[in-house]
Amino acid sequence: DFYRVDTALVVPEVDSSTWTLSITGMVDEPVRLDFRDLFDMGLDEYAITLTCVSNEVGGDLVGNAVWLGVPVRDVLAKARPQEGADMVLSRSVDGFTASTPLASLTDTALDAIIAVGMNGEPLPLEHGFPVRMVVPGLYGYVSATKWLTELKVTTFAEDEAYWTPRGYSAKAPIKLSSRIDTPRPGTPVAPGRVPIAGMAWAQTVGIDRVEVSIDDGAWQSATLSNPINQDTWVQWTLAWDATPGTHYVAVRAVDDDGRRQIEEKAPIYPNGSSGWQRLLVTIADE
Repeated sequence: DFYRVDTALVVPEVDSSTWTLSITGMVDEPVRLDFRDLFDMGLDEYAITLTCVSNEVGGDLVGNAVWLGVPVRDVLAKARPQEGADMVLSRSVDGFTASTPLASLTDTALDAIIAVGMNGEPLPLEHGFPVRMVVPGLYGYVSATKWLTELKVTTFAEDEAYWTPRGYSAKAPIKLSSRIDTPRPGTPVAPGRVPIAGMAWAQTVGIDRVEVSIDDGAWQSATLSNPINQDTWVQWTLAWDATPGTHYVAVRAVDDDGRRQIEEKAPIYPNGSSGWQRLLVTIADE
């Protein structure tokens, strides 16, 4: 069920036995690695939520997985990026490119990885087999290159990625957001104790609390699940004594830095949607 958004009309089929990754550009020593080289560096598991810039408020273009891979910083260190570089242009075998801040890939406190596995299995073809990038906190179009074949160390002034000339921002941190998964509009619910529940995410920071308002009433704190880490979403739930009729339900989140989710609505273009989700739900007559 993990969402899929890419520019490939046909899913590339790459032979892992002949696959290579080139580290080029502003480096002291260009490097080429094969699939075995990555394994020999030592693989580890990383739980990371990914979000697409095309995700509308309340949308489903967000997913969480446990990835198997190696830190990008360890791969880049082999090539020794030069002073003045501030971006890595990652390239797919199908020609897609993404512009990722170099600092996001070398930060020892951030687990940006080159992944070879997903949820205990090799990467599925449609999710980038044999190798893809996964970077916490950045929308996929500037970070999550699938079917990865090249990392070019460069600058934002010198190079631009696939979506930048199409009007999207060259840098795109994921916005703090939340959504309501249940109840859903158009599906009447029996009156009585009704769970309102959903997800919230603030990658690299973490969620402090989620608040719910019913019929524009006071904001109530929801109960949160225990997050795996600051790079993953959390589940939330609030018990509601629902009465027959139609009701508005709204949700907002606050991250661990004390920042509240942006109320002002914004479209996905040019750097991701914002706004509080507000649903009209129906409670059936008794």
